[in-house]
Amino acid sequence: EVSTEDPETAFCTLANREDLNLEEGSIHHCLYQFTRNEKLTETNKLLCDICTQRHYGPKKNIKSEKKYVYTNAKKQMLISLAPPILTLHLKRFQQAGFNLRKVNRHIKFPEVIDLAPFCTVKCKNVAEGNTKVLYSLYGVVEHSGTMRSGHYTAYAKMRSMNNHLSDLVLRGQSPQALEAEPVKGQWFHISDTHVQAVSASKVLSSQAYLLFYERLL
Repeated sequence: EVSTEDPETAFCTLANREDLNLEEGSIHHCLYQFTRNEKLTETNKLLCDICTQRHYGPKKNIKSEKKYVYTNAKKQMLISLAPPILTLHLKRFQQAGFNLRKVNRHIKFPEVIDLAPFCTVKCKNVAEGNTKVLYSLYGVVEHSGTMRSGHYTAYAKMRSMNNHLSDLVLRGQSPQALEAEPVKGQWFHISDTHVQAVSASKVLSSQAYLLFYERLL
């Protein structure tokens, strides 16, 4: 679907991206790179229907002659609808010649993350005037081993029910303002049938493969 946006706000976000701490090897750096502004030039130019019609006339004539006009453009991936549950999947492999190699590097991630710098200024389910879209960590999946074999374990937080989250999931209502603090609860490490209580610092030091956050506000 192609829609016409105001050029002044098309690439604007709910919060200033320049204030981010873009430490290499952090989840903020990953999100910033994923949502960065890209220039489409040369062989990546965008096919422009409006430019083509201006140059060659109505579309019915264009298809028969197969003539199109391509133009330089800008592209940016931003969040237009803040989800109740945020799932972040880290790419833990890289190409090494003809082989795939696992990436074991630790990626820093917080207990509370603000998605506002990665949301479009017209994000659909964020109340007008809000400049924060906060999420609290409640689950982590970790993989140990290689690309050929290994073992999956998980960290999960046992916590009280989030009524605001239920309203968002069931009724689509925007959550009310809450404290910008992690949802209180006890973390557990789960490996097959073995379950052990662990500290939050233990969770944050894990080599995350999947991260699960629930929306606070």
